[in-house]
Amino acid sequence: MKNITKLSLLIFSFVFIMSCDNEFDEMNKSKTGATSIDPVFILNRAAINSSFPASTLIFEMGIVQQIISPNSGVLTGANYNQDNRASTQVNWQTYYRNVIRDTKDIISQTTDDPARTNLLNMARILQAHAFMVLTDSYGDIPYTDGGDGYNTQIFFPAYDTQESIYPKLIQELSEASAALNASGKVETADVLYGGDVAKWKKFGYSLMLRAGMRLSEANASLAQSTVAAAFSGGPILDNADNVYVRHDANYSNPLGATLNSTEAANIYLAKPFVDVLQATNDPRLSAIAIRYVGATSGPTQVVEVGSYEADDQIGMPMGHDNGTVAAAAEADGLASFYDYSQVDRRRMTSRAAPAFFVTAAQTNLLLAEARFRGWITTGSAAQYFSDGIAAHMDQLATFGAASAVAATDRDDYIAANPLGAGTELEQINVQYWIASFLNGPEAFANFRRSGFPVLEVNPYPGKEVDFINRLTYPNSEISVNTENVNAAIATQGPDDLATKVWWHK
Repeated sequence: MKNITKLSLLIFSFVFIMSCDNEFDEMNKSKTGATSIDPVFILNRAAINSSFPASTLIFEMGIVQQIISPNSGVLTGANYNQDNRASTQVNWQTYYRNVIRDTKDIISQTTDDPARTNLLNMARILQAHAFMVLTDSYGDIPYTDGGDGYNTQIFFPAYDTQESIYPKLIQELSEASAALNASGKVETADVLYGGDVAKWKKFGYSLMLRAGMRLSEANASLAQSTVAAAFSGGPILDNADNVYVRHDANYSNPLGATLNSTEAANIYLAKPFVDVLQATNDPRLSAIAIRYVGATSGPTQVVEVGSYEADDQIGMPMGHDNGTVAAAAEADGLASFYDYSQVDRRRMTSRAAPAFFVTAAQTNLLLAEARFRGWITTGSAAQYFSDGIAAHMDQLATFGAASAVAATDRDDYIAANPLGAGTELEQINVQYWIASFLNGPEAFANFRRSGFPVLEVNPYPGKEVDFINRLTYPNSEISVNTENVNAAIATQGPDDLATKVWWHK
């Protein structure tokens, strides 16, 4: 009897414990925690992460001679025309690990969901933008399998040639833009356009126009047909449709975060950029620049000595390092190199400054070139040219009232700088260079495509190349995806700054 009693107690205790475990499981389940994420919020994360990383200050903007630093170390780049894979890998990691991973996740979740077709096609368009930035910067990249590690566990993606990527991008943009449906679900949580399908269509067709123009020297027939189709679809022509990310204290602009912290006194406007704006009395110089007159150190760069006057601005000459920049500043009559002009970090590169991806200014200028080439037959090249300049000047007000260009100054500049016979391509693409300021990847790409503006070779004596033609693959990719990287190098050419991407002729 005693043994039976003990056995009964043991069984009862076991059942009691098991029932308690079940209750604990229920108690440990969160009644408020999210178990899934609406994919529109993943799209928002991808959009925010599309803002250009601070490394574009070191390479892309320096390559096109708009912004430079005389410092070496982590800032070594275009001012020295030397490789710095620690910087060039930032673009790669930002877009693959964040933007493309997220857009592919959205596509995977929504492909078979007829209620979210608009979200699916929005993700396709944003993803195409990321892939364009990457292939334009590096050349051959993982496209078909790129970013698939998260969803399909393809951890070592093969590389696609740029020549094969561009037709796929054009097809993707064409299909996604056409498939957007105003009668479908409106993704109101979308941070770019609030789900406005008409605006997303314009985004897609503007990227398609950009892709077509990128091929102007590599495949003229495909370029022409793509441009005509994009124009027919309806690209961005007005600033109200510009594609940009709005930043704030919680989601700061990467450029602004850098220029308002450790590198505030280390990065300057380049002399070629300042000189072009001054030569034509361009009112945008006052909207962009500040010079801390008489500054001898970072702490002396204070608002009280700051000047926005165009005539006061002096750009830092290219090719100087810490050992020679002091003499250059003295020769320019400055107190120190801290006295050179900077982009104003309290206006255009504040932490809350917007980041523009595709704009009416850029699109109008591309259409000016397309009309000049005869690839579209509507409108005049001169009018698209003027509209592009006007759009960029008006766009500057988005950075704040202190960066706004007065309408009279805008109109006077346009009247004094019409599109002239015999210099059309140069004029259009110089203006594109200006209109793409702070969009380093796009300024870099169009400079190589068009050959304008005509810039002098960087004079730095230790430079590796006269002009940087592409960014190099990051060490992290080389060490992990070695076989596929080597295959790409065998096809494209040496993994250095001199090798040209396919469309760069």
